Amino acid sequence: MANIKEIEALTNAFGPSGFEEEVIREVKNWCQGLDVKNDAMYNVYATMKNRKEGRPVIMLDAHLDECGFMVQSILENGLLSILMLGGFHLTSLPAHSVIVRTRSGKKHRGITTSKPVHFLTPAQRNDNSLDIEDILVDVGASSREEAMEVYGIRPGDPIMPDVSFEYHEENGIMYGKAFDNRLGCVSIIETMQALKDEADRLAVDVVGAFAAQEEVGTRGATVTAQQVQPDLAIVFEGSPADDFFFRPGLAQCSMKGGVQIRHMDNSYISNVEFIRLAQEVGDRCGIKYQDAVRRGGSTNAGKISLTGKAVPVLVLGIPSRYVHSHYNFCAAEDVDATVSMAVEVIRALDQERIARILRNDMI
Repeated sequence: MANIKEIEALTNAFGPSGFEEEVIREVKNWCQGLDVKNDAMYNVYATMKNRKEGRPVIMLDAHLDECGFMVQSILENGLLSILMLGGFHLTSLPAHSVIVRTRSGKKHRGITTSKPVHFLTPAQRNDNSLDIEDILVDVGASSREEAMEVYGIRPGDPIMPDVSFEYHEENGIMYGKAFDNRLGCVSIIETMQALKDEADRLAVDVVGAFAAQEEVGTRGATVTAQQVQPDLAIVFEGSPADDFFFRPGLAQCSMKGGVQIRHMDNSYISNVEFIRLAQEVGDRCGIKYQDAVRRGGSTNAGKISLTGKAVPVLVLGIPSRYVHSHYNFCAAEDVDATVSMAVEVIRALDQERIARILRNDMI
């Protein structure tokens, strides 16, 4: 069963791209029994104790950061001009609560501005176009001096959506923010915890890599892949649920439909043998899964797969509604299916299967 307390702690943590340190503390807190360290970019690496050298390395990837904002400047009237950290759609931003964190660590609640309908002209009421320059953050200050001297806010301070996690036990639904991709971080932790006592019997060495700054160009994975130098990788992603946007037969990421096995997106084309193994494991173990061929989107697989002599990557997605917005829904059972799939795929890896995935027997 999904660790709800763990999911709550990680999703509530403050962590826009480049400001992931609060998430790192939570990851380290839940990685009991593992060796954990981070680098200067805020990438985190988790390894099992008493590792056996010489085995192929499988890297478990997920990104730590969430979509957020940065204070770009402070206007004379105290409003904050902002830049996006990640890919929000502008129409989803006005009239929402956000949290601004100062360099001293103090947090202030703000509101993304939205002009009341009373002040709109007829033409403005019918104009739905927006620029990020039109969206400001109001923290309650009335002047630039007050925002800086009383609130302690400066240009460069990070901002995140103001949403608190809830779990509805009666239907198994989770509500919160940053499911893309704190659910992936949870999946790394739970997969490694499930396998740590049998690490010496596995055919692979399992390394967790929590990557920073994915939402601003998959930057962290460029570093983690170089440091870990994996032979194989599993990428966990909070994937956008599409069951409300496509009819049955076309939807490939339905909530409560199980783990998504991604065959292709804009960043990579999957390894056929790795996909086949996941499907066989799902069928044999009764793990619900859904196959996805994506016309858009990308994950850290794009960077990881191009590392060294090429790395076969299996992307496992957790269906999450309304990702890249303030509010998300996800089913606990889909988290369970994702972790179960990763655990059983790793257990199923042996020398023969690894050779087929690496295509060592093809020529």
